[in-house]
Amino acid sequence: MDHHRDGLAEDLEPLLEIAASRRQSLRWLLGGMAALPLASCGGGTVASVDTSATASGSTGSTGSTGSTSNSCAVIPEETSGPYPGDGTNSNGSGVANALALSGIVRSDIRTSVSPGSATAQGIPLTIRLQLVNVGASCAAIAGATVYLWHCDRDGNYSMYASGLTKENYLRGVQAADADGYVTFTTIFPGCYAGRMPHVHFEVFPSLANAASAAGRIKTSQFTFPMATLNEVYANTAYAASSRNLASMSYATDNVFSDGTSLQMGSVSGNASTGYTVTLVVGVSL
Repeated sequence: MDHHRDGLAEDLEPLLEIAASRRQSLRWLLGGMAALPLASCGGGTVASVDTSATASGSTGSTGSTGSTSNSCAVIPEETSGPYPGDGTNSNGSGVANALALSGIVRSDIRTSVSPGSATAQGIPLTIRLQLVNVGASCAAIAGATVYLWHCDRDGNYSMYASGLTKENYLRGVQAADADGYVTFTTIFPGCYAGRMPHVHFEVFPSLANAASAAGRIKTSQFTFPMATLNEVYANTAYAASSRNLASMSYATDNVFSDGTSLQMGSVSGNASTGYTVTLVVGVSL
């Protein structure tokens, strides 16, 4: 299971800040307002946002897809887990900080940058996140920056797993374009025991702020539709993931058990040619 990066004190503080009642209240609010015409989302309300610029197509060859929303809201704050690689903890050999690595600002995150050299293998995945400012009528946030990381197809995290402490694949930083999009080329993550498949990310107001974890304004995670997971893990290279997934669900996951409405990616593609997952990420600036 994922744990907060700095022990019990850090575990308790974000858990209290993200009390279930607040997050459930947000979902009630969204549900209750779904039928009303909305003009803006300033001050924490919800407004329409254009999602037409996301990856072409909303379903794959097998119809694997997530729910697509035309509204935006602040994405829930979540744990960064025990393997953030953002300078906030150690991997046993010293501080693990991918943000300090030359070349970590990149779109293709499949191969490690120096001092690593390994390339992660797996079904191709393109991740497209659109960053929007919920406090400014859901406007796209050009220049906002994302640090993103996830496990490999065997469920291991670079910089931490045995034999991978010198590697840093499946980690990267991207600044949003004029429309608020960041794009990462990666591989579909595996499923390890205790967690539903997921991708971690931190949001920074600018690339300059992303030089240190202290500059982040949001830490969260997203996941994938069950139909997509079953399709991906039918591949023999993901056999362990298929076994692990069979014993878990969103309802029992320690992050997604209170709902996935703002954290479920919309997926297109197939296991033969690869997938694209898109998600609107609302933050408040």
